[in-house]
Amino acid sequence: MATVSDLNISEVKLSEEYVGKWGMFINQDVCTGCQACVAACSMENNIPFVGDEDSGYGRTMNWIRIERFWEGEYPEVKMTQNQPMMCQQCGHAPCEPVCPAFATVHSQTQQLNLQVYNRCVGTRYCANGCPYQVRSFNWRDYKRPEPLPNQFNPDVTVRRRGVMEKCTFCIQRIHQAEDKARSEGREVADGEFTTACAQVCPADAITFGRVDNPESLVSQLTKEYQGVRHLEELGTLPNISYFKGA
Repeated sequence: MATVSDLNISEVKLSEEYVGKWGMFINQDVCTGCQACVAACSMENNIPFVGDEDSGYGRTMNWIRIERFWEGEYPEVKMTQNQPMMCQQCGHAPCEPVCPAFATVHSQTQQLNLQVYNRCVGTRYCANGCPYQVRSFNWRDYKRPEPLPNQFNPDVTVRRRGVMEKCTFCIQRIHQAEDKARSEGREVADGEFTTACAQVCPADAITFGRVDNPESLVSQLTKEYQGVRHLEELGTLPNISYFKGA
């Protein structure tokens, strides 16, 4: 399995020292399914709008989605819970060993699953290997009418048609926080920054931070609520914990 330290790529800032293990805690008990996280993720990471035609073929382009759970039989049907689902940043990711171009790699510094877009040739093997179905294939070079190009984030890698895309835990924000902390001779403080989805959540259902730090908020919430990991029985070692409530 290839690692980030084996590759010379511009997207990933290499470091010889271990930086941290990032993860999330998601409280499904308070998630309202408003999809503010979906909109914020699209704006932060320059995710294009695919339009009605491609949406009709199921070619949606989202790095995070809201899964809804229902109970009852028609017409007495009600929604019970919402589940934000994004890349689980697995510690033993099944998407990594199947990529023939070594475009899906594991960071030894941030413990993240990274996507090297200039290596991806679009085989979609990683999407077939992912049990969470959180990878999107970029079918076209989607155009944005004015004034939508004004909201482009200059810190995000440019993608092209024919590559796989997925959640990166807003790695551009991680790099900015790490660079600032390194210049000041300290570690990144807990809560110093967060991902776009966690920042906009009106119910504070998403908490982001260092899961290897027992004093961090995300670790404390995971322990307090006894968070469970999605499809943990598969041995993928995901870094996102969920609390489903009673």
